[in-house]
Order: sequence, then C-alpha cells, then structure tokens
Amino acid sequence: MNGQQRTVLNSSNYEPAEIWPALLLEKDGEDMSGKTKSENEKKNLKRRLKKYFPIYIMALPGLIYLFINNYMPLPGLILAFKKYNARKGIFGSDFVGFKNFKYLFATRDAFVITRNTICYNLAFIIVNTILAVFVAILIAEMTSKWKKVYQCLILLPYMVSMVIVSYLVYGFLSNDNGFINNTVLPLFGADPVQWYMEKKYWPFFLTFVNAWKVIGYNSIIYISTILGIDRGIYESAAIDGASKWMQIKKITIPLLKPTVIMMTLLAVGRIFYSDFGLFYQVPQNQGSLFAVTNTIDTYVYRGLLELGDMSMSAAAGLYQSIVGFILILAANYSVRRIDPDSALF
Repeated sequence: MNGQQRTVLNSSNYEPAEIWPALLLEKDGEDMSGKTKSENEKKNLKRRLKKYFPIYIMALPGLIYLFINNYMPLPGLILAFKKYNARKGIFGSDFVGFKNFKYLFATRDAFVITRNTICYNLAFIIVNTILAVFVAILIAEMTSKWKKVYQCLILLPYMVSMVIVSYLVYGFLSNDNGFINNTVLPLFGADPVQWYMEKKYWPFFLTFVNAWKVIGYNSIIYISTILGIDRGIYESAAIDGASKWMQIKKITIPLLKPTVIMMTLLAVGRIFYSDFGLFYQVPQNQGSLFAVTNTIDTYVYRGLLELGDMSMSAAAGLYQSIVGFILILAANYSVRRIDPDSALF
C-alpha cells in the first residue's frame, strides 16, 4: 500500500467504520485479492446469468418471435422505394425513389384520410383512457365475491372478432330488421333511419364500438397498478377521516398518473394507424360513409384491391411507422420537460 493508505490505517483519528473502506481501495486497477476490475465484472456477469437462466429460457420463445416478426422483415423496407416486380424480387426491382409516397399525398382524399385517422385516434385515447381508469377503480374497490366474474365479463368483448362485432352492430342498425328501427324508435314515435346512409352518426358509433371492445382489456394494467398500491396508505387516510371519494382523488388517481402517461405515450405512437376491422367491417364498406370512415389503412387496402401495388402499401407502412416514432419522441420529450419521473426514457 502507498504512503497515503498507511497514513489512513495508522491514524488514530479514524473510527473502524472509516478504516475498513480503506482496506478495499484499489491499486492500479486491482483489488486486495489481485483480481482486476474487468475480471470481477465478468464473474458478476456469470453469476447473474446463472441466477436468472430460467427466466431467460422462459423469455426465449418471445424473443425469437419478436426477432422473426419485427426484425427479419426490416430489409424489406427498401420495397417502399422500388417498383416491385415479382420476377426481379425485392432487391432486383427498379428503384423509383419517393414516387410511391405520392400515392398518399397526391390525391384529393389525402386530407380526409389523415384527418379521420388522427381525430379518431385522439378521441379513442381520451375516451378509452378515462373509461378504463373509471372501470379499473370500480373493480379494485369491489369486495363482492363476483369481482372475478365482472373482470372476465368486461374482458370478453376484446376477445370477439371484429367481423362478429360488425354483425352485432348490423343487428342493431339494419334498415329493415334492426333492433333500433323496429323496437326503440317506434316507442318514441320516430321514423326509421337509414343508418348506413347517414354519415353524421358514425363518428359516435365507431367511438362507442371501439370503447366497448377495448375498455376491459385496457383496464387490466390499471387494476394491477391499483392493487399494487400499499393498502396502509388507504388505512391511514381512513383513520384521518378521508372518505372513499377523497381516497380515490388524493391517492389512487395521483399514483395512477405514471401508468396513464406511459399508456398514452404508447398510444400516441400508433396515432397514424387505425383498427382496420373497425373502419372497414363495421360500416360494411359503405361508399356513402367514406367521408367519416376512410382512414389511411382502409384507403391503402382499397387501393391495393384496385391496383395490386405492394410498393405503395410498403410506403404507407413506412410512413406510418416513421411518423409514429417521431410522435413518441416528441410526446416523451414534452412529458420529460414537465415531469421527468413520468417519461418513458
């Protein structure tokens, strides 16, 4: 040991608690056992790998799926800049630059499909978040033995195919045999409505159907967050005389804020995507409703049916991904400026 270390050890002014750290001081990258820092790091890495090996094995199938589904297709992004020819293949097709992207913007429908896609997603984010938090709080506060049953029932709509949902909606809105036209409206003396010809009603219908389908699923993570809150906090509040509403307002909702922000940021990244089944199947692909049901995804699909151009579809997907990525960065930056602890990164 050097002179400074000997001074530390020999000094009578130091307590034992201060002397022992001095014994562990490193000299020239080595500890007292003669092992270098890199050797210790390797040993710790091996220890962690051995400790968590079963967890890594459990995660392996998901990682393999993620790699195959999300990373292997990445070279195919070049298709967005080529005029695809099946004989030449993806990499052998002619390069056309940004010509495929003009399909999305050089059309009179560009504003309509962009407006519909963004506005619907904004409405879905706001409505679904509020309702999912509301349902999660109700479920978490329940003490009935039917609590698990209610949780299963609100999750069922998410498991139903959008094709089946479209027929359920048709059963309510059918012009001739629909429940509303034949049962509800006659009770009020109102005339039947041609629902699939009146576009003014469909923003509300689509928002309601989407909320009915996903609220149960979205509430699961909020329920988990609420159940993870220390119950002692609620007990202390109750002792201080706080009502159930005050406990929800002052404890539950503030502690849910980081989860709500995280889910909102993830949803913002998908704001340029739309639920294809919701906007294509539920309105029954009615041309009279295109002004309020046509989104980027349905527009590209209809274009592919007519043109069969895979390059345009790839360009649309790349455009949606890049814009979504930029929006996530922008939203996360805004959140980090306001509340750094609630940001994703």
